[in-house]
Amino acid sequence: MDSDGLAVAVIGLGGIARKAYLPVLGTRADLRLRLVTRDRGRLDSLGAAYRVPASCRFTELAALLGDARPAAAFVHVATVAHAEVVTRLLDAGVPTYVDKPLADTFAESRALVGHAERTGTPLMVGFNRRHAPAYVAATRAPRETVILQKNEADAPGVLRDVVFDDFIHVADTLRFLAPGEVSDVTVSGRVEDGMLEHVALTLSGPGFTCFGAMNRRAGTKAERLQLIGDGHRRDIHDLADGPTGWDPVGRVKGVEQICEHFLAAVRGETQYPDLQDALATHELCEQVVERLDG
Repeated sequence: MDSDGLAVAVIGLGGIARKAYLPVLGTRADLRLRLVTRDRGRLDSLGAAYRVPASCRFTELAALLGDARPAAAFVHVATVAHAEVVTRLLDAGVPTYVDKPLADTFAESRALVGHAERTGTPLMVGFNRRHAPAYVAATRAPRETVILQKNEADAPGVLRDVVFDDFIHVADTLRFLAPGEVSDVTVSGRVEDGMLEHVALTLSGPGFTCFGAMNRRAGTKAERLQLIGDGHRRDIHDLADGPTGWDPVGRVKGVEQICEHFLAAVRGETQYPDLQDALATHELCEQVVERLDG
């Protein structure tokens, strides 16, 4: 990091970047943002909004990786483009944070992890719920039973796309909250004409059961987590454990905290999360797809 701050690229300026990450990264005085998207209009609009100089706005990744190569990168392009973009960043030696999933197959996700290990370039997957304050607190609560619902109002989608782009949050959070080693995995759901209507996943082990479900026709969008154990029950709605007051959405959802974790690791102040653990979640998602794709 130079005297002006850490040079950090945000690659892909779609909805998730605009709603979740730029409001966090764009307000930090210790960063010098570099924005990358092929959409020149969006690039200049967001560049102006976050006071990113014209010289730090790029429509091509190659230009960024030339003389302007950043110290770290956040990747928010479409999932189908993750492999190409992440591979180029790893080859350039740029520590990379990528939105979940790494890819929409376990095989391709495993290949990216292997590439990161071969190049020695840090790679981190954005599972923000592991950093959401209410869910972090949940790891300290008794939890013989964990029930997580993440529903959509009316949005059936292609089986693999929904599982890897959305249900992966449920799968990873169940793994995160499981109080012991998982010994049994069960999957059920409904797929009509290749479109996922609903899916349920159960992870169980000695003395505990973690159940996660997603209904894509629930009539309303909502996320609810319930923990039961030792004679107590705890309910968390939309990632909030009670009133959040003036807390920013990015802080409630763990985006602020996961960004800081990644940046602290880039600065050498903490460790990167276990990449093999993130890969295990992708493997679990592949199991879900395989069991429902029939």
